[in-house]
Parts: sequence; C-alpha cells; structure tokens
Amino acid sequence: MNRQQIESLLDRYIKGETTTAENTVVETWLEENLHSNSPWSGLDEQEKSSWLSGIYQDLEQSREKAPEKIIPVKKKKAPYLQFIAAAAALIAVLFAIYLQSSDEYHTNQSLKLTALTVPAEQTRQIMLPDGSKVWVNAGSELKFPETFGGETREVYLSGEAYFDIAHNPDRPFLIHVGKITTKVLGTAFNIKEDKDQHLVTVTVTRGKVGVAAGTRQLGIITPDHELSFNLLNEKVIRRKVDALTSIAWQHRELQFEDVTFEQAVSQLEKRFNVKITFKNNQLKNCRFSGTEPSGAGLEQLLKVICAINHATYQTSEDGSIQIDGKGCN
Repeated sequence: MNRQQIESLLDRYIKGETTTAENTVVETWLEENLHSNSPWSGLDEQEKSSWLSGIYQDLEQSREKAPEKIIPVKKKKAPYLQFIAAAAALIAVLFAIYLQSSDEYHTNQSLKLTALTVPAEQTRQIMLPDGSKVWVNAGSELKFPETFGGETREVYLSGEAYFDIAHNPDRPFLIHVGKITTKVLGTAFNIKEDKDQHLVTVTVTRGKVGVAAGTRQLGIITPDHELSFNLLNEKVIRRKVDALTSIAWQHRELQFEDVTFEQAVSQLEKRFNVKITFKNNQLKNCRFSGTEPSGAGLEQLLKVICAINHATYQTSEDGSIQIDGKGCN
C-alpha cells in the first residue's frame, strides 16, 4: 500500500464510501492497537468520523514535511486523550508502510537487470561487470545488473551455470536461484536447478562456497564436493564428487555419473530439445555411469544407454521418443 492509497482509504472511510472489507481493515487495526479499555467502540459515528478526520488532516499536512518525520497529533480533550498515542502510532505505521514500499520501488528501479536467455542446444559465456566469468547452460536464464553497486554483487539464475568469480573480499558475490542463495568472495563452482526433481545443486571446483535457504544456512562446500537441496522436503545432501564431471557440459559433453535412466533422459531432452517418455516406468530407476562418446548424436546415445539398461526406443512421426523394455530388474 503506497502513500496515495493510504490517504485514499482514510478519506473514503471518513466519507462513508469504503466497502465492508475496507471498514474491517481500519476498524480492526483500531480495536487491536487502542487500549483495551478505550471508549472507541462506544463512540457514535460522528465522533469516530471527527477523530479520524484529524488523523487524515495531519497526514495531508505532512506532505510538506520530511518523509521520515511523524506529524504530532494535536492534543484533544477527554475522551480522546487515549487516542492521541494511537493516532501517532497509526500515522507512524502508515508512513512505515509507505517508506518501505518506496525504498523497495527505488531499489528495484535502480537494478535495471539484463536478462541472458540461452536457447536449447546452446551455451553462452559472458563476462560480468566485475570481471567474473559465467558459462550459462542451454535452456537457462541469468539476470544481472549493468554495474554492481552497493556492498554486494548479486545475480539471479534459473537453470544451470558455471561461475568463475573475480575475488573481492569487500564485496561478496550472491547468486539467487529461487529461495536458495549461494555466497562467495572469489571462487569457481557450478549451480544447477533441476525443476523436475525440485533440486538445486552446488558443486565447487575451486575455493569455498556458502549456501543458504532464506535465513537457514545449509553449509560450506569445498572443492570436489557438492550440496543438493530438495525444495519440497528441504532435505540437504552433501557428497564428494568429481567436480570436472559436473561442468563437462561446458565442452558439450554429457557425463552420466551414477544417474538414473530418468535423469539421463532429462539431460538428453535438454541437450537435443526432444520429448522422451517411458512406456515402462520401472526403467526410470535403473542406474548407470558413462561418458558421451566424442561427437555422438542422439541416436547413438540412445542405442548405448538403452543397451545398458535392457531397453528399446521408438521415434514417432512428431519426433518424440518412447522408451520401453524389461528394465534392469
């Protein structure tokens, strides 16, 4: 609610033009914030209107004053003495709401984020204003400001990207992926958001990385370790890995390190921009490891992966693919 909306609500309330819901908003606040023995509920409509008119006039007069200053309410005779503190508190609350929304507005306006969206089957490498390098994977989006102002350097990611951050101990670098925030000073790491599995995974190749979900600190990650956070059950999984495997996509190589058939298919769908389904759902949980042969296409990869998992595949006229078979069990 901005300042104009606050003034409009009070004005319409005084004039009797507010809806039942709006009346409830104003009157509930008054009932909750006035003294329990206050005579508010005993005032007639004219007395209530007169008192609220005084608040509205004070709010109107405050236009010419500094925003951070609260205009004192003039003293009134009993039974209104109990309302004076409440009136000042009400104005303070209204101004706090106004100033907060105003600050948020100006902050958002000053960001002026640039969005880099990478199409399927492609990757992009960019250099950020501070000299940091970012490789953005296919089907991902990175939002960043034209310049980094303030005490932090912040960007917003949807999808997957590898970051090589320019070291600056005075200005931490923050990457926001939904409600997950990764904080570094200068290091190299990979972040992957898997929307299908509801996972955000951070893998470190150099330095240390801190990961948090809101105010909850999830942990510190060191080289060749990764942390995965499940957005549904909020479970944290940490493990030692070969970090180079996680960033192989930079070189257009697919790495399957103890993955399920379903996870492998998800990578193929993103890499080749194709729809792949399972006729036998039991196949989804078959696990295997492997590396994409140099220059391999979709057909070659499917043949190898299906052979490993005792499956077959068929391609439809619309280009979609269905996998079937007895599976690994």
